[in-house]
Amino acid sequence: MKIVVSNEIENVCPGFVGAAVEAWVRNTPYCDALWQEIHALGEEYRATLTTESLKQMSGIAATRKVYKACGKDPSRYRPASEALIRRMLQGKQLYQIDTLVDLINLASIRFGYSIGGFDADKFHGDTLTLGVGKAGEPYEGIGRGMINIEGLPVYRDADGGVGTPTSDNERTKIDINTTHLLVLINGYDGDEAHVRANAEFILDLVRKYCDGEKGSYQIYR
Repeated sequence: MKIVVSNEIENVCPGFVGAAVEAWVRNTPYCDALWQEIHALGEEYRATLTTESLKQMSGIAATRKVYKACGKDPSRYRPASEALIRRMLQGKQLYQIDTLVDLINLASIRFGYSIGGFDADKFHGDTLTLGVGKAGEPYEGIGRGMINIEGLPVYRDADGGVGTPTSDNERTKIDINTTHLLVLINGYDGDEAHVRANAEFILDLVRKYCDGEKGSYQIYR
């Protein structure tokens, strides 16, 4: 899959760096060992963060800045990483979906980046382009119905939007039958070393919990 960063994104975030993680996997409904990791991280964050201080995490702060530059209110349309950590800090349970989705959520929480997870076999065409959502552009968020993505960074395939930092699209979502995984890490803070560490973390989780094979990642700008 070729990934293109548009001029729209370069103009509001000239230092953007992303990583595309790809692997062949076996998904399962639930993984207890993975959830032990998630609960341990929740305990760590509840001891060290607040709902205000989490906004200073590099990946979250940079994503919020890009939202504002694109004309979107980050407090109304929260980046997914921020929303997940807020739930933890408020003592709420994270949604348990399936092992692939759960491990992607863990990776997002650990590093503070909003991460898109996709069933790669559901894309149309061979290119994903990162741009900015337009007024009236149709977009069905996972479990959210039609949402307004005007002013949100959005990845598009040949048929339209598939992922934003707030919500991925129903059309390309991971399900229990997913075997070809693509994960996109959005480094709006420009920290390539941190983005690479996040990619390696995801590959490690996929190998441990989803029988991940042929795993690799590429950096893109």
